[in-house]
Amino acid sequence: MSTPELGLPMVVPAPGLPARVRIYEVGARDGLQNEKATVPTEVKAEFVRRLADSGLTTIEATSFVHPKWVPQLADAEQLFPLVSDLGKSSGVHLPVLVPNERGLDRALALGARHVALFASATESFAKANLNRTVDESLAMFEPVVSRAKADKVHVRSYISMCFGDPWEGPVPIHQVVRVCKALMDMGCDELSLGDTIGVATPGHVQTLLAELNEEGVPTSVLGVHFHDTYGQALANTLAALQHGVTTVDASAGGLGGCPYAKSATGNLATEDLVWMLQGLGIDTGVDLARLTATSVWMAERLGRPSPSRTVKALSHKE
Repeated sequence: MSTPELGLPMVVPAPGLPARVRIYEVGARDGLQNEKATVPTEVKAEFVRRLADSGLTTIEATSFVHPKWVPQLADAEQLFPLVSDLGKSSGVHLPVLVPNERGLDRALALGARHVALFASATESFAKANLNRTVDESLAMFEPVVSRAKADKVHVRSYISMCFGDPWEGPVPIHQVVRVCKALMDMGCDELSLGDTIGVATPGHVQTLLAELNEEGVPTSVLGVHFHDTYGQALANTLAALQHGVTTVDASAGGLGGCPYAKSATGNLATEDLVWMLQGLGIDTGVDLARLTATSVWMAERLGRPSPSRTVKALSHKE
């Protein structure tokens, strides 16, 4: 008998936490783009559909980055039409990653209504990932945001390296705040604070959130994106929830890794997050059993077990 059938986790709410959390599911994009093998388009589409069937309402579907840079997602034009009906029939949001105006053009041509940019808090990562300085990348994003907003498209921006950088080490908080403010002033609807190499700790998380608030960036526009490299992702998530954050990025089955830290174990697993939130009495709308079954299904297609501890526990897979 699985633990949910036994009534576990036992629901014991903690004070000062939100009643509901929106999970921003990144497994189909951030997870699969880090896979060595290319997953067939039909399997990706089925993955997105199964994620939606588990109750997830925001599922990042794919990326309109040039195929040369992300070959695993080169089928964006073929994939998006296979799942876009979910937005109409089920009210599921299907954001897609766009790097520039060309990416935006491709996404809009297929009817995308939610797009995401990827910015950097550090010069080293901006150079490595975008081949630009931080300010040059912000200048590149301005027309993308302007055009998207003119078309009433929702715009999110990821900010990478908010807590530490593999080349620069600790990242000054004021540096992160500057980039976040620039993106918000540009018109972004939502910002996702990325712990790209998984080095954040709870005090650092709460201090950054407080500084952002002091500089005029409200908690309501902020999401958090933690990697579990050092086992801190859930602790950092709880710290963010205590501050009032209600959007948390996670990846079904813990799919995805970080190319900048050899010991990285990838994204926070959605199942691990849901288990914690259920125990705290926080509503997510997610059916944990269905989500776990979906991650087991995808792990079988990838030919390796899911790294999620909750998936292993509930499916008895080692």
